[in-house]
Amino acid sequence: MKLTAAEEQLMELIWDKQELYMKDIIESFPDPKPATTTLATLLKRMQNKGFVGYKLMGNSRQYYPLVKKSDYFSKHVNSLIKDFFGSSAMQFASFFTTETNLTDTELEDLKKIIDNQLKKKKS
Repeated sequence: MKLTAAEEQLMELIWDKQELYMKDIIESFPDPKPATTTLATLLKRMQNKGFVGYKLMGNSRQYYPLVKKSDYFSKHVNSLIKDFFGSSAMQFASFFTTETNLTDTELEDLKKIIDNQLKKKKS
């Protein structure tokens, strides 16, 4: 399931803090701050989608993530590869390395990541 842009922005905050109350959420937003009702609506939708849970602490709700950030983005990257590159990770990697203007240092770092993955697979 996919989050809207507003839900993703809120989810980033929840992933970052792990546990927070509505007042913490509001304080984390720059001015002009979103209305409490807007945030409550977003949180309710995110609960219905299975991304956010909460614990009742007195009269307040302490929100926490139900989905790991890495799992969410991994699913969407794999979907992107499937939809735009015919499920070919090789075509994606080729596009990524040639069309994103990576620096020499970034390409070297990427090469190290690939070399480490190759070593792990051989072990």
